[in-house]
Parts: sequence; C-alpha cells; structure tokens
Amino acid sequence: MKKASTTIVALIIIANALFASKPAAAQNLPTVKVEEGMISGTSSADGAITEFKGIPFAAPPVGNLRWKAPQPAAHWDGIKKCDAFGPSPMQPEPKPFFVWTSEFLIPKAPISEDCLYLNVWTNMAAQRLKPVFVWIYGGGFSSGGSAAPIYDGEAMARKDVVFVSINYRVGVFGFFAHPELSRESLVHSSGNYGLMDQIAALKWVKKNIAAFGGDPDNVTIAGQSAGSMSVNYLVASPKAKGLFNKAIAESGSMLITNSRRHMTSLNEAEAQGAAIAKAADNSSLADMREMNSLQVLEKLKGNFTPIADGYDVLPEPVYQIFAENKQNNVPLITGWNADEGMVFAAKNKEDYIKQIRTEYGADANDVLKYYPASTDAEAADSQVQLSRDLSFALSGYQWAKLQSSRKNKPVYVYNFTRRPPATADFVKYKSFHTAEVPYALDDLKFLNRPLEATDRQLSKTMSAYWVNFIKTGNPNGAGLPQWPQFNERTNQVIVLGDKISAQTILNKQRLDFMLKLLNR
Repeated sequence: MKKASTTIVALIIIANALFASKPAAAQNLPTVKVEEGMISGTSSADGAITEFKGIPFAAPPVGNLRWKAPQPAAHWDGIKKCDAFGPSPMQPEPKPFFVWTSEFLIPKAPISEDCLYLNVWTNMAAQRLKPVFVWIYGGGFSSGGSAAPIYDGEAMARKDVVFVSINYRVGVFGFFAHPELSRESLVHSSGNYGLMDQIAALKWVKKNIAAFGGDPDNVTIAGQSAGSMSVNYLVASPKAKGLFNKAIAESGSMLITNSRRHMTSLNEAEAQGAAIAKAADNSSLADMREMNSLQVLEKLKGNFTPIADGYDVLPEPVYQIFAENKQNNVPLITGWNADEGMVFAAKNKEDYIKQIRTEYGADANDVLKYYPASTDAEAADSQVQLSRDLSFALSGYQWAKLQSSRKNKPVYVYNFTRRPPATADFVKYKSFHTAEVPYALDDLKFLNRPLEATDRQLSKTMSAYWVNFIKTGNPNGAGLPQWPQFNERTNQVIVLGDKISAQTILNKQRLDFMLKLLNR
C-alpha cells in the first residue's frame, strides 16, 4: 500500500509540474505535455472543464501504412493545438436514417483515413488522480466516430471523471484481410486493424493520462453496439491485458455459438479479401495501396468485421476464450434496450411465420410459442423481440451468466425500457437501439426530442450508476435504487425506465429457451 500511495503522489506531482510548465506564448491556453510533445486545449465557458480534441495517438494509417498495425505518432516541436476533433474514419457520407438523427451521427466533414485521434475532457484543478472512462463508438464496424454529439464528455468530466473518446478504423480500412497482407506481417496475420487501433489508444492512455489528472491504474472501457462488441473483444484479447480495469458493454457481444455469431477465421477472411480484390481488378497489394480512399470504398465492397486472427489480438474465437475462462477478469456492466430490433420488423404475419419456419425448421413451432403471430401486429412485435434477443439480449445474458457462474469479478445487468419522447415520425421506434447512450453519459442536452422530467431524472440516475462503477467497480451509491449483482440464483437486474427498480431479468424463460436452442 505504501508503494502504491507513493506512486500516486509522484504521478500527481508530475502532472502538476506538466501543467505548470507552459511556455509564455500559451499562458492563456491550458497546455499539457504528452509523450510526443506539448499540446494546448480549450476550457468550458465556466473554466471548470478543459477539453483537448484531436490528439494523435498513432501515425496516420495512410500510404504504405494502410492495412498495417498502428505505428507511433511522430514527435513535434512547439505546441500542437488540440482544440477541434480530428477527422472521423473513412466511411460513406453519414446521413440520418430511421430514428438516428444528426445528434447520433458524426459531422459530414472532415472524414479521412488519417483518423487516429482521441479526445480528453478533464477537471484540471483537481489535486488527485481521477478515474478514467474510455468511450468506444458503435456503427456496425463500418461507420461512426468520436465526434458524434451524444458522445460529448463534458458532463461526465464534471462528475470527477477523466473522459476519453477514441477513433478507430472502420469498414474495409479497419478489418480487411488478404493473403499478401498476412505475408508481409511479422505475425503472418491480417485484419483486426480497428481493434489494434483501440489497443494503441489504450496504451497511449496508460502512458499519458496522468498528465491530464487521470489514474492510469483505474481505467474503464465502455461502448455501445459495435463499441460494446469491441469491449467484449478487448476483454477477450490477451493483447489488451492490463490496459483497463473495468468494462461497460451496452448492447452487444460475441457470446452466442451459432451462425449469427460465428466468428470468421483468418483463412476465411483472407479468402474473402482475395475474392473482393479480384472482383475489383486489383488483386495485388501494391495496386490496392495505390487507390485513393474513395476508390477503396467504391471498389472493395464487403462485410468487414473483427476476426479470430490467430495472433494475440484474438488468437481464438471469443466464445472459446470465455468458455476456457481465459478472458481479462474485470468487473462488468452489461445490458440491452427493450425495442432494439424495431427497424427489422416483418411486413405481416404470413411473412414472419414463413421466416421462422425457414430459419428454425423442426423447432419453428416452439419458437412461435415464445414469439407468436396471431395477428399482423403481434407478428411485428414478435419480430422486434426476436431481432432484439438474437442481436443483443442473448449475447449480453450469456456474458452475464458466464461471468457470474465462475466466481469472476462482479457483473451488473440492466434492461433499458424508457421510450424517449418523440415526434410522430419517431414514436414507433420506442426504446430504440442507442437510446440509452445520452442518458448514461448525461448528454440529454444534445438529444433532439421533447424531453420530460422523467428523462432528466433517469439520466441523472443512470449517469450516477455509471460514474460510481467507473470509480469503484460498483454502481451503487447513496440515494440510488439498489442495483443487485447478477447471479443465476436470483437473476436480478436493474430496469431503467419510467420507474427504476430491481427485477428478475425481463423475459427470462424466453431467453433461456433461445440460448438452449442456439447452443445445442
């Protein structure tokens, strides 16, 4: 304990010294010295929070660095201005769709392959190291970025947390595998560049976050959708060991052993990549690196996601790593939303029943007992629930069961049921995918909805749970409804909705049936 205390005091002294060592030209700007050089940021209107945006944590992955592991960022002289978000990762132009309006999306520009930047919000006046919260965005591994308004970190920084948001490569730039790429790699593997970016960002945080007043030994990683799955991958990855201490996974993991969660192997991904390149008449790596970014997006089309690469990023499929209890053992919050499958609803009951019989064959009648279709309306609702369960609930439930059954670190499960107030165009989406994010991050001010007092109270409570967990590994605290630790004896979760209460996990019998069906 004495050694740990001495280390913390030393880090605080170093951080304060770095804050104090500002060159005269930058006296009116908050400055920090990171490993690569000095940076300056901006302050909030009241001066309480300092923001540093667009900090490079790796070299631009362009030219010969396209489809390579992230390399160290170059050092610089003078003071680098870090007062605006860096470019978002290369992807198709972001446009609002379904219920996801502009506050859920990155700006239309800048978007670039040169995207490996992160952002920090912190209270620089604090005289002690604070817990660190690293946010990883979603977007199906094909889109997204840290500049989306609902990922703003100021509100969380006001709760005595250092908030970090990171970029990582997506789509063909982040997860393209090819035999030539594997041959040129020192580890004879390719793909997973986006996960390597996330790990590089966490390594940067480990080295530099004390300069911002953050505790490098108290780091929580968190994300939603593909960000949640990224958290699952990082918990599974031996390469991420020691880089974080807690995890929050909102809607998504890879922990179902069926075709919907089959994890592509390196050989399969290489074959897919070679076929895609051949179809684009660019079968050589040199040709593909000669293409500009837009040409890559246009010509190299496919479904690019993380793979079991045989390397130490993901040496085995995620489920196998967890089944053998080899994952990084950290406290966990995980959960899902009540209506996350809404956009996938069938057109009518006949269409829905046909889908079920095609997909489940001899098991179709049993599936229809839990997801019935006596009317078109009931079929539409059942399709939503089945889609939600297959995409998000079952994998989260499986993760919680695995973690709680082996005397690992504690796991806390939530079910988010609040339906954000909405205009007529959006009301049908109910408790939609991503709806919980601005509540958890206390970013309702960015949500373009007619909010009510219930929303503000829910956000206050949710963000308090999240902050308590970030600080201590336990979401509970004074004045909050008790959130029980999940175990398979009581199956208690916290329901986050119009009312907040601990209950038995919603739809448990149905989830148990589907897990048994899919895992047999």
